[in-house]
Amino acid sequence: MPTEFISMTHTSPSSEILPIPNAPPVDPEYLKKYAATLDDYDFNYTLVPYASAWLDPWTVGATIAASTKKLKIIIALRPNTLPPTVAAKALATLDQLSSGRAVVHFIAGGTDEDQAREGDFLPKAKRYARMEDYIRILRRAWASPEPFDWDSEFYTIKGFSNRIRPFKGDTIPVSVGGSSDDAYRVGGSLADIFGLWGEPLKETKEQIDRIYAEAERAGRKDKPRIWVTFRPITAETDDLAWAKAHRILDILQKQSGPPLKAAVGATAGATPANVGSQRLLEIAKRGDVQDRALWYPTVTATNARGASTALVGSWQTIVDSIVDYVDLGCELISIRGYDNLNDAIDYGRYILPGVRKVLADREADKAAGAGTEAVAAEK
Repeated sequence: MPTEFISMTHTSPSSEILPIPNAPPVDPEYLKKYAATLDDYDFNYTLVPYASAWLDPWTVGATIAASTKKLKIIIALRPNTLPPTVAAKALATLDQLSSGRAVVHFIAGGTDEDQAREGDFLPKAKRYARMEDYIRILRRAWASPEPFDWDSEFYTIKGFSNRIRPFKGDTIPVSVGGSSDDAYRVGGSLADIFGLWGEPLKETKEQIDRIYAEAERAGRKDKPRIWVTFRPITAETDDLAWAKAHRILDILQKQSGPPLKAAVGATAGATPANVGSQRLLEIAKRGDVQDRALWYPTVTATNARGASTALVGSWQTIVDSIVDYVDLGCELISIRGYDNLNDAIDYGRYILPGVRKVLADREADKAAGAGTEAVAAEK
């Protein structure tokens, strides 16, 4: 499948580096403009995030669907927040209303504290086991309108029938993310897409191998598509991009962060509970720059709060860096910056077309080479 691009949904012009005091959490016109910009610049997906104190992703996702024509909407979903039967209908409804543009991304929960805020006290290993059950129920509900029962440790269902079917076929893409053994197991065995945070090429390849091994162990004939996330800081030249990066870093080091930080219960300086953040902080100890342009001071400045690794460089440097990950097998590239709307426009103008051109030129060269070989063989 072709390389595709993901952005994160932003609902307000307030951002990490340009906070607007007392700004409302959602500006409807800004949200529609931001989503339309992603659509216009040929982003393929937008992720609608989740935190216990943050906006309802379903309502935001429906607004995006009504404001766009092509953009696929990835709803972040914690299994504790909605019964799987209700989620099956909600996702199928969004898929119908958007003509097949719904995707679901499962979150086991990064901290016990934020799970507890919504009444979920399962330990993390149990949360992944529940997620596995949840995904299987969704797929059963989408596969057929016939009533079915379910009886497991986490869910008991009697005679559920789902007559709201996905727009195309009998399923909706399911994504799982994480860097723990449980995440690899559940995502490798069940997910259509597996999400990773931006790590160096070596570590990314090791994680991909783990995911693929779990897929093979589960008897799959296919493999999850790999999604990797970065925060590119880019400009016309490398020097301008690095100057911009250090300005952003200075702001990050001085500020407490966006409202989402408080919503997820992040504590400055505390060791993060999730394995992904722990991995990022360990890698950061090796040096500021990894590989071609992967920059880690943004990780330490935010204590690895969410996706925090930057790519720094000119438009061409960022293109080349992303292509390095495509060559590893990463088919979905998530990029979001720090000046949300303006960065999305820059990516749409320079990064997305740049990556697509490199990959298209490669395919053309392969086709030309294959044609030359065929002619030689005939002679």
